[in-house]
Amino acid sequence: QVHLVESGGGLVQAAGSLRLSCIASGLTFSSYAMGWFRQAPGKQREFVAACSRSGANTFYSDSVKGRFTISRDNAKNTVFLQMNSLKPEETAVYFCAARSGVIPSMSESQYDYWGQGTQVTVST
Repeated sequence: QVHLVESGGGLVQAAGSLRLSCIASGLTFSSYAMGWFRQAPGKQREFVAACSRSGANTFYSDSVKGRFTISRDNAKNTVFLQMNSLKPEETAVYFCAARSGVIPSMSESQYDYWGQGTQVTVST
């Protein structure tokens, strides 16, 4: 059974930083592209970042480019999201997701497995 478990969320002041982690089990982690998505209250879930199976190729939404960094450690079955210069409007539940295949995707429908999410709250 596949499990993705996010951690690292919490309360941070605007302009602060957080580092999210997502540990995967029950799958061959290095065979999956990984993504991060977020869902703010009353809004649809949106793409944040994704990386290829090796982590060599990364993709970001325009809104986070230059501030967020996705990375992974295949030896530890873990994907990370370093978030800097956080904004209050980025308050949301952040989800990691796994996609079988080489190419990451910005579309949530392309992902096979999802975590339960971790809450990030950015205060003014």
